[in-house]
Amino acid sequence: MAAQIGAPAAAARAHEELFAYWASLRRGPRLPARRDLDPAGIKRLLPTVSLIDVISREPLDYRIRLAGTALYGVYGREITGRSLSEVYASSAADYWRAELGRVVRERRPSAGVHNLAWRGASHLSILWLRLPLASDGEQVDMILGYDAVVGLAQLQSGIRAA
Repeated sequence: MAAQIGAPAAAARAHEELFAYWASLRRGPRLPARRDLDPAGIKRLLPTVSLIDVISREPLDYRIRLAGTALYGVYGREITGRSLSEVYASSAADYWRAELGRVVRERRPSAGVHNLAWRGASHLSILWLRLPLASDGEQVDMILGYDAVVGLAQLQSGIRAA
């Protein structure tokens, strides 16, 4: 997993880059669709990019349509084609259902930090970004994701007690 560990500043720049690319695809208030994405436009980010399908609405549920090659090291296996419950332990799957549900309902991007303790790596966290996609420009049917793995020590402020 060490090959995927990056600095928080680099992760933030990658998030900004992907967000700017996604925003450039919007058509006014309409959301971009999967067909609008050109992998060449985000080539540098592809190893940790994912596409997540909304597979049901009641209740909301998801399947990972595509997971970048570097995500194999994060999850310890291929996650393409798997549902959340096949990838995560129940508490982590619930976390992702709630976060992805927010993206679907609000039709807005979301970002956060998720610790990898569920994977036995509590010293690592994912700085994540999730961006809504909609085939019809309105109803979110897919989510574009980006994950950057950072070490817990890297997230510390550097401020030391006197």
